[in-house]
Amino acid sequence: MDDIFDQVGAWLQAGHRVAMATVINTWGSSPRTVGARMAVRDDGSMVGSVSGGCVEGAVVQEALIVLKGESPRLLQYGVADETAWEVGLACGGSIEIFVQPFVPDVLDPIKDGFASRRVQAEAIVIAGSEKYLGQTTIYDSEEEYICEWSQDLQEACKEQILKQLERGIPGRVSVEIEGESLEIFINVFMPVPTLIMIGGVHISVGLCALASPIGFRTIVIDPRKSFATQERFPTIDELIQEWPDKGLEQVGIDRNTAIAVLTHDPKIDDLALLTALRSPAFYVGALGSRATNTKRVERLRKAGLSSGELARLKAPIGLDLGGRTPEEIALAILAEITAARYGKRA
Repeated sequence: MDDIFDQVGAWLQAGHRVAMATVINTWGSSPRTVGARMAVRDDGSMVGSVSGGCVEGAVVQEALIVLKGESPRLLQYGVADETAWEVGLACGGSIEIFVQPFVPDVLDPIKDGFASRRVQAEAIVIAGSEKYLGQTTIYDSEEEYICEWSQDLQEACKEQILKQLERGIPGRVSVEIEGESLEIFINVFMPVPTLIMIGGVHISVGLCALASPIGFRTIVIDPRKSFATQERFPTIDELIQEWPDKGLEQVGIDRNTAIAVLTHDPKIDDLALLTALRSPAFYVGALGSRATNTKRVERLRKAGLSSGELARLKAPIGLDLGGRTPEEIALAILAEITAARYGKRA
């Protein structure tokens, strides 16, 4: 997502006008999720995607019309519509997209939020009075409103924005202002997910290779210098040669963090788990057999972890795919992490 905003920034710097198309609703088998977006430059160049290729051409044409001074518009494509077959959305779903001129004032706050790993909400008026249509603001969970709307919009939307920030997912709400009904789309920008691996073992090498291409920031923490080396992890984002308690404190853990504890050495693993299971990480897993984990849980209980904290531990780590090699085990771990990230029962 931040790649799109980097490109938009470059276009604005070069003097171009830019429109933004955002997916605000989907039905059936739409290929992109709510919140997906595509930026369109005034010469028709584009970055990002709203449908995986099905309707991009049609949306670009609508974006160019908006850039010529027409009002922002709400578009819908579905297989039941003649237009949908013309643009190629014949995959059994439908999609709703809002197209508006990009609001330059939101660019720096959004990029700052990505850089500092803060959760932010972008709120856009997608239907209602022409006075409000297309107005956009950024609400930061730490700094409140950044690009301020009028006071009436702020007061009307704040509670709904806070709810979406807490849930961490996009949403669409209706508000009343001076007897007028407005529809607001609230998109939530989450930090890039982080995968922290405790132990620079062979499974971690495989995990890094799999996790990086799907968008995870990858970090290995290991006090053993021969394990945590750049040669073993050429594509890793960060290597930390520290004991896990200090390393995890250095990195910082948020609710967009997954932690895989992999050394199979209680001196290292237990220290990591005492911190990880008390953190807001959305996933904590540890390598080892069921017998090993029974002993581990007893040690951690004696060290002060509660039953609720211990219940968060995924062990033995990973889905039971039957894999045996380090690479296959890495695949099983990442599959379980992905399920946990999206709230699916694995």
